[in-house]
Amino acid sequence: MTTLLISHPAGLAHAMPPGHPESPERLKAVEQALEAERFAALIRLEAPLGTLEQVALCHPAAYAEALIASAPTSGFVQIDADTLMSPGTVEAALRGVGGAVLAVDEVMTGKARTAFLAMRPPGHHAERQHAMGFCIFNHAAIAARHAQAAHGIERVAIVDWDVHHGNGTQDIFWEDASVLYASTHEMPLYPGTGAASERGTHGTIVNVPLSPGSGSDDFREAFDMAILPRLDEFRPGLIVISAGFDAHWRDPLASINLREADFGWATQKVMEVAGRHAGGRIVSVLEGGYDLEALAKSTAAHVSALMEG
Repeated sequence: MTTLLISHPAGLAHAMPPGHPESPERLKAVEQALEAERFAALIRLEAPLGTLEQVALCHPAAYAEALIASAPTSGFVQIDADTLMSPGTVEAALRGVGGAVLAVDEVMTGKARTAFLAMRPPGHHAERQHAMGFCIFNHAAIAARHAQAAHGIERVAIVDWDVHHGNGTQDIFWEDASVLYASTHEMPLYPGTGAASERGTHGTIVNVPLSPGSGSDDFREAFDMAILPRLDEFRPGLIVISAGFDAHWRDPLASINLREADFGWATQKVMEVAGRHAGGRIVSVLEGGYDLEALAKSTAAHVSALMEG
C-alpha cells in the first residue's frame, strides 16, 4: 500500500514561548521518528500554501482575514489563555490547510492509498469562528469538506482519538448529516465538551468519553462497541483521522494510559472499515501529543499501520 507523508519546514517556524507544550520540538520528534529505515518507502511531499478559499470551506472569510491581519511581526499575539500567534504562525497554519487538501487530492486520485499530514499547529479545537486550544484552522474538517466539494464524496467520517475532545470539528459538523464525527477522549478534561449525549442534529456525532485513568482495554472496548459499528453503518467514502497521541500514558496534559501499540491497533481497525467502504482511502492529520518520546513512538506505530494496509 502506498502511503504519503506531507510536511513542511514552516511547521517549525510557528514559535511558542519557552515551556509551552505545543512546541516546534513536537514536529522535530515526528520527523526524526519517520526517518527510520522502515519508513523509506514513504512518498514525501511538502505541504503547499493553503488558500483562503480552502479555509472558507469551514471558516468564514472574515474569521480567517482577521486572524491573518492580527499576526505579529515580532513576539506573540495572545488569542486565548493557551493559544498564541508568532510571526511564523500564519504560514504554518495555511500550509496545514494546503497539506490537508493535497493529502485528499492524492488519495482520491489514487496516487496514494493513505496519507499522513505531519504539521503544526494542530486543528481540531478550531471552531467555525473561534481559534482555541493551540488550534488556528481545522485541518481535518477542511479535508472532509474538500473531499466532498472537489471529489464528490457523499459521506466522510472523521475519527478522532486525541485525548482532548475535538469541539471544533463537532461545532463545524453539528448540523451536517453527510459527515460523521466519532471521538474517544478523556472526560472531564479541556475543552469540557464531548458528552455521550452530544449527538448532533442528525445523530452523526458519536462521543465516547473515557474516565481519567482508563487504559488500553477501555479504549479498545470503546472502539469495538461504539466507534467501529457506527463507521460501518455510515459507510463513508473517505475516512479522515484526527491523530492525536496525547492519550499515551507518558503525556503530561491528560490521564489516559494508552501505549503506542494501541494507536497502531486503532489504525488497523479504521483501515479495515476503509477497506470495506472507502477503497482503503484514509487521510490522517497530526493533532496533539506533548511528550516527545511518546509522540515519536506513537506516530511511528500509526504510520507503520498505514503503510502495512
